[in-house]
Amino acid sequence: MDEENRSLVAVTGTSGLVGAAIAAALHDAGRVVRGADRVPGRWTTVVGDLRDPAVRRELLRGAGVVVHSAALHAPHVGRVPDEEFRAVNVDVTGALLREAPAARFVYISSTSVYGHALVPVDRAVWVDETVEPRPRDIYDETKLAAEELVAGRGVTLRIARCFPEPLPVLAAHLLHRAVALSDVAAAAVLAVSRGAGTFNIAGPYPFTRDDCVAVHRDAPALLARRAPELVAAFRDRGLPLPRALDRVYDSSAAGEALGYRPLHGIRQLLGSP
Repeated sequence: MDEENRSLVAVTGTSGLVGAAIAAALHDAGRVVRGADRVPGRWTTVVGDLRDPAVRRELLRGAGVVVHSAALHAPHVGRVPDEEFRAVNVDVTGALLREAPAARFVYISSTSVYGHALVPVDRAVWVDETVEPRPRDIYDETKLAAEELVAGRGVTLRIARCFPEPLPVLAAHLLHRAVALSDVAAAAVLAVSRGAGTFNIAGPYPFTRDDCVAVHRDAPALLARRAPELVAAFRDRGLPLPRALDRVYDSSAAGEALGYRPLHGIRQLLGSP
C-alpha cells in the first residue's frame, strides 16, 4: 500500500453532523479523507446509498481505515420500517467489514444502546462499559448488532449526545450525559491509529462514581459543595440546575486506551473557571 493509501481514511455519513466533524478533524490531522453520504456535503466525495455495492467499492478503494458513522438514528424510530433500520445500520456495516477486510475499522455507535439499563433505582447509574446494554427500540437493537459485527476489527465509540440543543437543556446535559462534537471528532482521530474494543465517549463531568446517590437525591446540593463556581455560573445566566441526575457517563476507559481527554464541557460552555 502506497503512502497516500496508508493515510487514506474512508468516512461514512460525511454530510451529517458527526461524520462531517470527524472528516474535518481527520483532514486537520493530516489524513486523506474520502467521504460518502446520500446527499452532497463539504467532505462527501462519493454521493450515493451505501446499500449500493458500487458506492461501497468507490468509497473503500485503497482505504487503510474505515470510520463508519452513517446510520438511521433515534428520530427515525416509528417513521422508518424496522427492516430498513436493519438494512442500513446492520447489513451495511457487515458489508463494509467484508469488503475492506484489511482496513482498520472505527464504528461510531451511541450510548443509547444501554437503553433500559440507564433507568435509576435509588441512585444515578454510573455508566461505564461494564454496564450491560438493554436495548429499548429498533435503533438501540441495530446499533448493538452492528457493534457485535465490528468486535475484533478495531474500535467502537459509544458517543454521548452531541447535537445542538437550547442552552438550558445543553447546560444540564453537559453536567452528566452530553459531549461536545469537537471531543467526539478528536476521539475518532485517536481511534484510527490506536486502541481496540468498545469505549464510551463523553464528559468531562464534575462527578465521581461515589457521587451516584447524592446526584440522584439532590444534585444542586452536591454541586454547591463540589463546584460552587458552576452553581454561580448557572445562576448568573438564569439557567436552572437539574434537581436529580439519572446517569453519569464514564469515559475513563477511552482515556486509558486511546488517550482521550475531553476538553469542552460545562465549564467551557458557561465560561466558568
